[in-house]
Amino acid sequence: MRRTGKPDRVPFEISWGAFTPSLMEVYKQRTGSTLDPAEYFDFDTRLVNLDATRTKTDFTRWFSEPPLPNAVWDEWGYGALRGSMEHFLEYRYHPLAGCSSVEQIEQFPWPDVDADYRFEGVARATRAFQERGYAVAGELYLTIFETAWLLRGMQNLLWDFYRNEDIAHAIFDTLTEIRVRQAVKYARIGVDILRLGDDVATQKGPMMGLDLYRKFLKERTRRIITAAKKVKPDLLVFMHCDGAVAEFIPEYIDIGVDILNPIQPECNDLSEIGRKYSDRISFWGGIGTQTTMPFGTPQEVRAKVREVKTQLGSGGGLLLAPSHILEPEVPWENVLAFVEAARDARN
Repeated sequence: MRRTGKPDRVPFEISWGAFTPSLMEVYKQRTGSTLDPAEYFDFDTRLVNLDATRTKTDFTRWFSEPPLPNAVWDEWGYGALRGSMEHFLEYRYHPLAGCSSVEQIEQFPWPDVDADYRFEGVARATRAFQERGYAVAGELYLTIFETAWLLRGMQNLLWDFYRNEDIAHAIFDTLTEIRVRQAVKYARIGVDILRLGDDVATQKGPMMGLDLYRKFLKERTRRIITAAKKVKPDLLVFMHCDGAVAEFIPEYIDIGVDILNPIQPECNDLSEIGRKYSDRISFWGGIGTQTTMPFGTPQEVRAKVREVKTQLGSGGGLLLAPSHILEPEVPWENVLAFVEAARDARN
């Protein structure tokens, strides 16, 4: 990922915990294993995340109408209804949706995701994985923008960009302070990679113009990265952004991002991105979960792995992975084909 020296092979993983629930059942049936897929397939990285919170917050007063009893809740106070299948959720309850002043934002019961006790397990797991020779990634997805819209509601937040800037700034400022404290703790523990993530693009193009990105998100994300690298200068910073991300890549490079994920092949020109940026940023992903993995043959999966390696990693700086979690449509034979091809990839 540092694009120095000559690695013996291209590292790999299967993204986002590997499998959706029904494909996880296929994994158990076909392998007979009780191991986590990362252990069974021996991915080159391991992910660490916060310990569970010990607090219980009643967010009832932040909603004008009682939520449905079957809603699923997050510790941040936003709620969802389960979708018709698998892991999908319909985010319906946004606790900051009714706020009309900065004072109300300041009164919100923000979760204790930066508390010391939440990192005790992170420290133990990081040491254990590193002693076994794995690169450890600390999880900080939904870094600013995605948590903000889950709290405020997407339509409300985008409206705030133009009509209620003070509210948008108040939400983003608070989130940034929290994320800075988390990032610093990950760095002090000694994780090798800090995984940030904010989807600011759709598959048709950017979700916001660069003017808005620079006004509300860029410098705040830089603050998080700078704070973490001040503690651990050799920390690698990973940025996840689904969709057509090409327009944002120079912005990411400017603020200190080292690794871009997932470079969705369905909506990005991988050859062009590799040609323009592979000397300044590394790549993690590249294998389509809407195309190759569910609908290709095993032979096509293997060919795609070779192609992506040429497009994005001919000079190093590539970790091969599906561009997202593998959905139920993915044949087990394609999972094995990806793993076999990734293991065979050499620089």
